[in-house]
Amino acid sequence: MRPTETLSAWRLYRDVDTHPSLGLSRAALLVLLVGFGGLALAGIEVPLRAQMVVYLVGMVALNLPHGGYEHFENLRRRRPTVRWRYVGAYLLAIGAFVGLFLLAPVAGLALALVVAMAKGGLGGLHVLAATSGTGHLQTRPQRALAIAVRGGAVMLVPIVFHPTTFHSFSSLMVGLVEPGALAAYSGQFDLTRRVIAVGYALALGAHVGLGYVRGGGRSWLVDAGESVLLAAYFAVVPVLVAVGLYFPFWYSARQVARTATVEAEPVGDDEWDLVGGSSASTVALRAWGILIAGALATFAVLAVVYWLFPNPLAGTAALPGAVAFWSVFISIVALPHVLVGSLLDRDRGIWYVP
Repeated sequence: MRPTETLSAWRLYRDVDTHPSLGLSRAALLVLLVGFGGLALAGIEVPLRAQMVVYLVGMVALNLPHGGYEHFENLRRRRPTVRWRYVGAYLLAIGAFVGLFLLAPVAGLALALVVAMAKGGLGGLHVLAATSGTGHLQTRPQRALAIAVRGGAVMLVPIVFHPTTFHSFSSLMVGLVEPGALAAYSGQFDLTRRVIAVGYALALGAHVGLGYVRGGGRSWLVDAGESVLLAAYFAVVPVLVAVGLYFPFWYSARQVARTATVEAEPVGDDEWDLVGGSSASTVALRAWGILIAGALATFAVLAVVYWLFPNPLAGTAALPGAVAFWSVFISIVALPHVLVGSLLDRDRGIWYVP
């Protein structure tokens, strides 16, 4: 691409109309990046207790409701048989993940990390497809690389730049079932960290460079800029704060933009609309009932998981124990979120793009 073409692409990117939540998501991460970068340069450390509070507020109060909304929007106009199969598969996946964590907590931890990366990467690719486009991602391996880079930023970059905190809370997560189980692998952590650092840097460079060669243009500018922003954000912002605020301020906000972009497309049969009704009061009452039922079901699953785990607070203080437990629980419910809600739902899915 010649300089004049690059300039034209930039102007197109600058002038194009986008959903406000896309700009807000970028601004939020940029503000956090600059703010925490400034604190680090000034030698000011954010207390770990404050980081844990931010994590729990972000993941419980801000992000959890959006996860429920994604399923609601997906199932709202689907036939009852689809809904029941969906719920059944969802519960089956949760049961399998809980069983894995109880039998092999280190393997369960590994799967939890993969689930978080898959959610960020797959969800991010669908947002690109619905908004700025993916014209620069011309092959399936290239799209897989984009998913790996965007999702890898969520977990792999913190391993490299915040190893102590990451390892400590990973140990607590495993300790919900088997305290000390991660100790056998701790000797390989530094080597693993170096391999991840090199591997992710190469993947990021290949993703940005290949996208430029294959297509360039506005879609490449957006993708490359956001990929670099994500990597920088998770490198600079403390991992608990970074993960806790990433999902509500980036993932959820951008999924709102995706939903708004495709809402004019057919989404199912109005005959089966869960909140359909002849009056606004009927619609509001049904929506309220679904909200309450979803909340009760979620916390019923949480109570069962808490009861099944031998050390539900990892034998530590309430705040770090709550962070560890919630990290495992949200991973357990996120597995079917990704697997059932997207990969197995070929007709629509939680990240629907026509």
